[in-house]
Amino acid sequence: MALTSIIPLPRGCGSVAAVAKERLNPGTFKHVEAELFAYKDSVKELVWLQEEILHSTPDRYKPMEGKRTGWISDPTGRAATLLSIHRRIEHLSMIVNAIQTVYERLPEEKKRLVEMYYWNRSRQWTLEGIAYELNTSRITVYRWRREIVEEIAAQIGWR
Repeated sequence: MALTSIIPLPRGCGSVAAVAKERLNPGTFKHVEAELFAYKDSVKELVWLQEEILHSTPDRYKPMEGKRTGWISDPTGRAATLLSIHRRIEHLSMIVNAIQTVYERLPEEKKRLVEMYYWNRSRQWTLEGIAYELNTSRITVYRWRREIVEEIAAQIGWR
């Protein structure tokens, strides 16, 4: 049974592909873009936080002496527990992994767009300049940008 026989499509839509995808909220779009701009700093912070917990002294996270608690005496287990409960690490991991996943699946031209527009520290490239450099239209570059941001938002679970 065809999908169109189950779900009626709006008048004028001949196929399922013709149904428009929901656009991101403008605030969410800007938030994802901010995460893209800060990606390299987020990776550095994530590595630093993980190293801080893994290589910290045991006494730093140890409860007061004489109290009976659920303290883990195994250093590896303690480090794993600290890593798993650290909210900042979880948040950064989710964002960094989503960006990495989407970036790795992009074709070369779109990867260049991300590198030039979001990850170039000098911020010298405009989208129009990138379109010229990639030998494509301005509208295409804006569409690619929107698609990349929407895909990252979908990976993270943001709307």
